[in-house]
Amino acid sequence: MDQKQDVFFIITERGKGVPLYVDPGKICYINEQRYLSLLSQESESQILPVKFLGDSLEYKVDVGCLHQLTAVYAGFLQAIDVDAERLDALLKKDALEAAAALKVDSPVLVERYGVWNPGTVRYIGSRNKGAYYDCISGTFFRIDLGEGDEVWVPFTQVKPDVQSAMEPAPLSVPEQAPKPPPEDPVQEGDRVVFFTDHEKRARRGMVMEVKQTNGEMMAYISTDRDEQGGKGGDITLPIGCVLKEKYHPSDMESMAPYQQLQDTGMVNGSSITLYSRVRVKLAKGFEYGVVRWIGELPKLEGTRLGLQLDSKSGVSDGTFMDKRYFMCPPKQGLFVKLSSCSLDIPHASAGEKVPTSSTSTKQTTQHYETDGESDNVPPVNSEDVERLLIGRMKGIQGHCNSCYMDSALFSLFSCSSVLDSLLFKPAEPKDQPIQRTLLRDIVNPLRRHGFVEASSVMRLRKQLQERGYCATFTTDEKDPEEFLSLIMNKILSLEPPIKLCSGGRIQSSFCYQIFLDDTHNLILPTVQQLMEQSFYSGQLKLSEVPSCLILQMPRFGKNFKMFQKIIPSLELDITALISEGPQQCLLCGGLAGLECAECFRDPAFNTNGFKYFCHTCSSQVHSHPSRRSHKPCPCFMPDGCLHSVAPPRDKMELFAVLCIDTSHYVSFLKYGPNTTDWAFFDSMSDREGESDGYNIPEVRACPEVARYLDMPLTQLAHLQPRDMGDLAKRLFCDAYMYLYQSPNVSLYH
Repeated sequence: MDQKQDVFFIITERGKGVPLYVDPGKICYINEQRYLSLLSQESESQILPVKFLGDSLEYKVDVGCLHQLTAVYAGFLQAIDVDAERLDALLKKDALEAAAALKVDSPVLVERYGVWNPGTVRYIGSRNKGAYYDCISGTFFRIDLGEGDEVWVPFTQVKPDVQSAMEPAPLSVPEQAPKPPPEDPVQEGDRVVFFTDHEKRARRGMVMEVKQTNGEMMAYISTDRDEQGGKGGDITLPIGCVLKEKYHPSDMESMAPYQQLQDTGMVNGSSITLYSRVRVKLAKGFEYGVVRWIGELPKLEGTRLGLQLDSKSGVSDGTFMDKRYFMCPPKQGLFVKLSSCSLDIPHASAGEKVPTSSTSTKQTTQHYETDGESDNVPPVNSEDVERLLIGRMKGIQGHCNSCYMDSALFSLFSCSSVLDSLLFKPAEPKDQPIQRTLLRDIVNPLRRHGFVEASSVMRLRKQLQERGYCATFTTDEKDPEEFLSLIMNKILSLEPPIKLCSGGRIQSSFCYQIFLDDTHNLILPTVQQLMEQSFYSGQLKLSEVPSCLILQMPRFGKNFKMFQKIIPSLELDITALISEGPQQCLLCGGLAGLECAECFRDPAFNTNGFKYFCHTCSSQVHSHPSRRSHKPCPCFMPDGCLHSVAPPRDKMELFAVLCIDTSHYVSFLKYGPNTTDWAFFDSMSDREGESDGYNIPEVRACPEVARYLDMPLTQLAHLQPRDMGDLAKRLFCDAYMYLYQSPNVSLYH
């Protein structure tokens, strides 16, 4: 399509008609004739029908959100990948005008690694085609730097070389950064240096992935923290804009404190690496912790370890001489000699292989190189929860509307193995990177160290988004069931654990939404009562005992709750819900042969619940005038069972609860056998800094929940939420999803 046939705009702010996946900085367009026709109508409408680059659909957008561009400027701006950076570049009017005046063979200065180098323009135009329905793609400059070295850059990295234009032979050449040899390209795992348009200081990070996008090789970089300890985040740059750290000029700004040393040293025949668990001898005895940094400190000789201790026996929060080297809670940071530490072998997780000199030491906070048995890190057992999970900067770090995923992953995998088959089942080649990220970057670090950085979850979100399931996985809030269904069903094709039987047909499901009809009489329900009432209303049964039972509470959307409070059922007795399982007579306790649906709400027995009877007891029960119209039906009776023997009960154990309030998800763990064994997790409990800061996750012990579980129902019913403890209130009043597991299903016994 000819560019002259379209009028271009850039979104300057969110507003009416702008889809949720579109951020300010996105470019859109409308056919020129249609645009002129709308203008000629002198309509008072403030809506303009436009299409966004990369999207074939049309959206009616408020004109107040749009800033008109020339076709030339639109091409220059489209060459910038990140929407926010594109919007910033719009303000560089002088740079846009200068770029528009450049021609082929014009002498220019081009920015590489923070240094402006002389070059010559050899081409101006598109590097690759956009989507087939796009009318333009980005306009780049191909610059010849001499000696066969060429780079492709957007307009923000090129400017006219006025001196060269006036002098055919310049007397001096600006200082250039050392050039890496052509046989040493940037690869995954490399430490690199780069610059961004809005920063003058060098940025550093690690290349997590190198891949081709729209015909251009791009480096996906997980950046280091800044000097204040703020998380740098993730960035994607053309491979030509990234330089290996070893080629970075030594006189430029360095962030060496955040660089992991490759030579980690040997202690007692075992290798201590980043994130090893170690013990260190202090004056009051041995203390235990995790290695968060390895390197050399000013005015101190030898290799030092930066430890995050399990207890508050340290002296800092990861800073040394007013400079930050890593982030941890106050009084838990300690810098010690490498020789003062030894691997914490007694505290190593069961099944975890202790690293040796032959074990790969290429470990970072973003990726854990593991192999063999170290891939099987078992869940945190109840005795280690306080030591490993409780505290600030514990759990999964939240970032950019990730709380739904953080809470779901923390609940499912921290202390339970019921869905560990997801981590190890054979996966399709296209799904293996997602499975590997889930296992190595999220589940293993969570169980081994009690902490997962936000970049690991963002990597998973990006992989899901790249698979094409949703264009807003990295930006927008989702529901936990949407994420779980995607992972379990569409990605890793797990066999649905819930088999529902209705009218002789079996339907499979990954989670069950509790629905109630208008005839229920529940006021302060338990989860047991809610499930029984829902199965009764829907005429449902379970065809088999599920390994995992995920229950969504009865509510409409995220705001309206059907019940003010729901009482957690620590055990869920599903015996009466099994369609082909032996049932117990309600009166004599023997083997039942009949079920009466009409007796479900009979107050003479219980206010709710399925009612099964042996033939003798059924005759007596239904001889009462109020029950003579009932029609008991035969229920399943296994062959060879004695009628006088009570059948075994099938029970599920509660292991986690997801809660929501004002669109923010948190979770509770029921991690042990005691009624006080509760922990609360919030991936965004606190925040350090503003827009350039980072979220602080926290896991808190909350044994006070037991007091409300032991409270008489009449007292609990009259207790107002405002009078409850903060955490107990969230559990009882904001429950969104209950997670149960069969005690007989576990990969680790």
